[in-house]
Amino acid sequence: MKKYILFDLDGTIIDPKEGITKSVAYALNKFEIKVDNLNELCKFIGPPLKDSFIEYYNFSEDEAEKAIKYYREYFADRGIYENKLYKGFEDILISLKENNKVLIVATSKPTIFATKILENFNLSKYFTFVSGSNFDGSRVRKSEVIQYALEINNIKDLSEVVMIGDRKHDIYGAKEVGLDSIGVLYGYGDYEELYNSGANYIVNSVEELRALIMDI
Repeated sequence: MKKYILFDLDGTIIDPKEGITKSVAYALNKFEIKVDNLNELCKFIGPPLKDSFIEYYNFSEDEAEKAIKYYREYFADRGIYENKLYKGFEDILISLKENNKVLIVATSKPTIFATKILENFNLSKYFTFVSGSNFDGSRVRKSEVIQYALEINNIKDLSEVVMIGDRKHDIYGAKEVGLDSIGVLYGYGDYEELYNSGANYIVNSVEELRALIMDI
């Protein structure tokens, strides 16, 4: 049975579409790049921001760093509150805590932002620890975030741990560290992405996720 449950944040616990896409659009506008359809920016949800600016807009390292600063200008004041909790997700957390599971958030989002989002939804009480990235760009890879969470919480038996996320970065990060993983399809990754990245389990909905966690 799994004792330690690691959750990605964006696309797994919350739907961050509005806040992230508006923040990205704000940053791109600083480079005179106009994006009228925010749906085009959903690809930024999940991966590290720097990688996405470089991959999708051919930014240099320096340009990507500047873009992240612009992104945070908007996100810190407004975007951080422009998200929604997935329906029924708090019920999962309640059930897991009642069954003595240890819940941890493992996200590439800066820890301070992740913590504020959880507090905004009154979810902090369910989590033992929040492992995120640093503002200086360190500990941004998902494997690094996961490893940090394991070290701080002194978790030795990896067979007792599972990582849950909606994108390939979550699955690859879990594999690099040696964890089982669950891919969720209600977020921003599709079946092909999660299957090809090697997810041990794939679920369609919050309800399926709840049933699976209680069974493994």
